[in-house]
Amino acid sequence: MKNFKILPAYLLTLVNVLGFSIMIPVLPFIVREANAPDYIYGLLLSTYSFFQFIGSPYLGKLSDSKGRKPILLISQLGTFLSWGIFAVAYFIPYNALDESTFTFMGKLFYLCLPLLIIAFARIADGLTGGNISVANAYVSDITTPEQKKTIFGALGGIAGIGFVIGPAIGGFTASFSIGYLGTIITAASISFITLIALMFFLKESLKKEERRPYVKHNFIKSFNLVKRVNELNPKMIIKQVLMLKIIMSVTMACYISTIVLFIIELFQFDEIGVGLFMLVAGFFLGFNQAFIYRKIVVKIGELKTLGLGFGLMSLGFIAITVTDVLWIYMVLYYVLNLGLSLSIPVFNSLISQHADKDKLGELMGISESIQSLSNAIFPVIAAAIFGAINYNIYLGLSLLPLTGAIITYTLIKKLNNNEAND
Repeated sequence: MKNFKILPAYLLTLVNVLGFSIMIPVLPFIVREANAPDYIYGLLLSTYSFFQFIGSPYLGKLSDSKGRKPILLISQLGTFLSWGIFAVAYFIPYNALDESTFTFMGKLFYLCLPLLIIAFARIADGLTGGNISVANAYVSDITTPEQKKTIFGALGGIAGIGFVIGPAIGGFTASFSIGYLGTIITAASISFITLIALMFFLKESLKKEERRPYVKHNFIKSFNLVKRVNELNPKMIIKQVLMLKIIMSVTMACYISTIVLFIIELFQFDEIGVGLFMLVAGFFLGFNQAFIYRKIVVKIGELKTLGLGFGLMSLGFIAITVTDVLWIYMVLYYVLNLGLSLSIPVFNSLISQHADKDKLGELMGISESIQSLSNAIFPVIAAAIFGAINYNIYLGLSLLPLTGAIITYTLIKKLNNNEAND
């Protein structure tokens, strides 16, 4: 495989992470400036993810029949246009809607016109934001089984770079007189450059003879993940991996929607402070996935790496609650970060190795749907719980990856017994 072939996937992964991470230091302050409670921050996160859940399987399935490139181009165009919608919110005052026009539901959800426009922008981005599943399918198309073991770790490293520079860019660009409009302009520019790069440099990876006929997609059926998996009839190991993905996705959704709120309250950070914290966190993630993950997965295999990652995550959630001294916190946070870094790349690696090629895009879409559905449901719940019990949420959250570790090692034992019987 020529390294040049994988560059578009690296670029797309980087830009997708940037599109999310660049707003991490900014969005909580937009919500608070609108005098909305913390769970509205979770609600905005959920809005994007819910519509990504709807769009992801459709895009993955469509790419199995129409090819990867056209779907990636359409989805990237949707991302670019969504930033234009987001920019409109900047020019509208928070009190643009008179209080007398508010319904009971409007008061309940603290709706104001700028937040409504931001929510609409996130809907537009979410519907076309399922391109990660298509990008992963593209990577799987052009890699050998041996390369698949490490390539998703490399993509994780690229994602880590996005988490390194994204929040730093977001915090910096929001610190000028134009506020978060500077962040939007920056994000839109990056998205546009990526769209042009994909248009001219991405080569189609799925040959016409390897595509399957398109069957009309039923959006209602998207919600029945169990039925969709059973209809594809994947191998047992893929079903088990998808079950573990549910545990991982719920954990990640709760973590992502509360960690920024936690550090803002714990250390009294502003936008730049949050950006610098995420800069360090992203550096950890990128380094761990690009180097530590690669060494560990080659030595002990994907499933044992996943079990180790779950265990470290459980320990890390407890560890970050024991101090408010920043440098000690960062040392303890590394344990959590390492657990995340070891776990995240395993799922797509296993699916890409064990799935039938003509079903790969849809299975990747289902995997992303699990993450998206979790992100659609649990950020609001987690943010509300955090508002009530603060850091104690992490003590309860630690039980989820602990359960994942137990299930993973049970699966390893089962597979080993099956091999011994064969």
